[in-house]
Amino acid sequence: MLVETKQMVPITRLQKQLTQTIRNLSDSGEAVYILKNNNMEAVLLSYQEYEYLKEIEEIFEHFEIKNMVDTRLKNYNPQKNISWDKIRENK
Repeated sequence: MLVETKQMVPITRLQKQLTQTIRNLSDSGEAVYILKNNNMEAVLLSYQEYEYLKEIEEIFEHFEIKNMVDTRLKNYNPQKNISWDKIRENK
């Protein structure tokens, strides 16, 4: 992933310029990449971007559930069903 260096902020500078950084983020919508000891440590996103990513995560979760159901249905054999009455009898 390529990140523009102008969007990278050392954590010490962020601590001093947090308000201005958030204003810039609100205006531009571009994420801010936070560096700690010259390593990427965190990403500051706009609330809209965060909500969008959460929605995508939920959609992927639904796809995973659908795939599990489809896989189980492929191997489903109604002949192997056991009635609840039989299950209760075996207790």
